[in-house]
Amino acid sequence: MLRLTEIRLPLDHAEGEIEAAILKRLGIRADGLVRYTIARRGHDARRPSAIELVYTLDVEIEDESAVLERWRDDRRVSHTPDTTYRFVASAPAALTARPVVIGTGPCGLFAGLLLAEMGFRPILLERGKSVRQRTKDTWGLWRRSTLDPESNVQFGEGGAGTFSDGKLHSQIKDPRHLGRKVLTEFVAAGAPSEILYVSKPHIGTFRLVAMVERLRRKLHALGAEVRFGSRVADIDIDTDGSGVRRVRGVVLASGERIRTDHVVLAVGHSARDTFEMLHARGVYVEAKPFSIGFRIEHPQSLVDRARYGRHAGHPLLGAADYKLVHHCRNGRSVYSFCMCPGGTVVAAASEPGRVVTNGMSQYSRNERNANAGIVVGVTPADYPGHPLAGIAFQRHWEERAFEAGGGTYAAPAQLVGDFLAGRPSTALGSVAPSYTPGVRLTDLGGCVPDYVTEAIREALPAFDRQIRGFAMRDAVLTGVETRTSSPIRIRRDELYRSLNTRGLYPAGEGAGYAGGILSAAVDGIEVAEAVALSIVARAAA
Repeated sequence: MLRLTEIRLPLDHAEGEIEAAILKRLGIRADGLVRYTIARRGHDARRPSAIELVYTLDVEIEDESAVLERWRDDRRVSHTPDTTYRFVASAPAALTARPVVIGTGPCGLFAGLLLAEMGFRPILLERGKSVRQRTKDTWGLWRRSTLDPESNVQFGEGGAGTFSDGKLHSQIKDPRHLGRKVLTEFVAAGAPSEILYVSKPHIGTFRLVAMVERLRRKLHALGAEVRFGSRVADIDIDTDGSGVRRVRGVVLASGERIRTDHVVLAVGHSARDTFEMLHARGVYVEAKPFSIGFRIEHPQSLVDRARYGRHAGHPLLGAADYKLVHHCRNGRSVYSFCMCPGGTVVAAASEPGRVVTNGMSQYSRNERNANAGIVVGVTPADYPGHPLAGIAFQRHWEERAFEAGGGTYAAPAQLVGDFLAGRPSTALGSVAPSYTPGVRLTDLGGCVPDYVTEAIREALPAFDRQIRGFAMRDAVLTGVETRTSSPIRIRRDELYRSLNTRGLYPAGEGAGYAGGILSAAVDGIEVAEAVALSIVARAAA
């Protein structure tokens, strides 16, 4: 088959116009076209008055070789790539020790799934609870201000991405089409089939819950073991005769020891106690940049009108999103993060006495407000002196937010007009904040470093020039957003192993190698392949 890219048609085109565009692009007659499928559909809204749909199509024609030769210099015409996933290994008959996967977020689930599909019968250890029970605990924080430190937005089956917009697009390079494997598994688990072709696929929390449960059932059917309430408190590491540090097993908080030579570390960006344990055990850890700031809420209708003009509300466009960046005079960069169209701002704390915000959308994206993180990049130069100093930095500002919110897990909030004017807010305007357990109006300036406040004050009017109304007085800022990515990186070599500890495979967002559901799942696949090849090589030695 041939792949055609950049097929552009009007937003409300007729069905037959796709076929006509194929015939025109290839210069063939209708009887030469056998069939076509949509590989990708996006839209170009740079001109809101003339929004176009942009298609990538896979086309079967009668005389493929002749047409391909005729268009060999046109990059918009090529062979359809083979996206079939092929396993790299199969488990040896005598498997001496089962691999262990720590964490059941997207990285851990897909690492476990791939290992199970190859016959390695992995053990998946999750400190939190199953996804449905975890959902009840999370609602306990949102509705009753009751935080369970082991079962919340950050910890539990499905990972932090379960309570998010469920975005399934990424900027990672993916020459092997591993992302296709992830999306195909999601569809098999109940995701809508459109995620296979829309340019910005998403699922939403409610659908993710059922999907994660189906993935767990598949893991069990393939011989994997999934254990909840199993926090890893330590890792057994010894040094062999050649001076190489090697993993020999894991120790659970209960005291149970599990013998293994291969551990996939997929703990997510908020497993601070695990990071502390690894550093204490001598695993190489380094500080890395991340970002902090606030969540901002606008009426979704404002964003729709700014992005789509008269086409706002069109069913093929859905709720509009945005992606913004501003480089400030103080050298900082401010950008929108994890934009959630038609969503809500959620409480995302995982430690008592601290407030953290995040954003979430359901599949329908039909809530009143749009929200996004408006965050500022920080680097180890802002928290020098120790590989784990970024954790202390996050905790400090989360504690400040807890105090500013009144010490009840309510979040501090401020109207954009008051924030820009440097005065505390005393009353809400036309935008009702969606954060539960609720907000307390104040001055957010004390909840982040001064340079973050300064940068965001400069950026908001700049963003208003791109999206009219972005700096509207009644838009609401809610603090604080600190968990944009992991504050540490657990460095690994070209075989995905820890730099100084053989058998330990840092993976996903917590280890500093992913930034979202899809990229974390892809990293889990790649790490699982590395583990499988290592086990097979040792068995053959």
